[in-house]
Amino acid sequence: MAWPGLAERLEGRLVVLEPLAPSQEAGLYEAAQDSDWRFMPWNAHASRETFHRWLEDAIESGRRGADVTLATLEAATGRPLGSTRFQSLRPEHRGLEIGWTWLARGAWSTGINVEAKLLMLEHAFDRLACMRVEFKADARNARSRGALEALPARFEGVFRKHMLVGDDRSTVRDSAYYSIVDDEWPGVRAALERRLTDKR
Repeated sequence: MAWPGLAERLEGRLVVLEPLAPSQEAGLYEAAQDSDWRFMPWNAHASRETFHRWLEDAIESGRRGADVTLATLEAATGRPLGSTRFQSLRPEHRGLEIGWTWLARGAWSTGINVEAKLLMLEHAFDRLACMRVEFKADARNARSRGALEALPARFEGVFRKHMLVGDDRSTVRDSAYYSIVDDEWPGVRAALERRLTDKR
């Protein structure tokens, strides 16, 4: 692992995040059928075969130390709800990205994503001593951008023609970038904790 201590199990009241494993495939595939993949880099949910390739690719990427994919599990039942990732790792610069996040629609607006972000940001800032955590979203994805602004993360601009996406890499994507830096983390933590209190 390029960043010791990054791949940890993170436990909250509503959600548990744990490193992706082959044993989670069936439950995650089921959750993926109830998610929105329109703005993801590729449509891994389209078939069991493509989902299996996504899962194998994510696990192998973790083995290489390129990133860490976490399964998002309901704390009370262990039921898979989705996935998220620590990526664009820059330990030498104390920075990383949180991304590739998807959730079953049934978990939307429940506090699951709020607590997952709190757990990941706590891990990044408090244990790994990050000074910057960044996020990016398809510039057209109003739902994802709204969620990032609600953290709150600071909007840094749009990278035009940033990447090619889709199964055949034929769609040009502009990416909206957001970040939280260590000076802002105490305020962001307080905001996330208030939002979770409202969900009790």
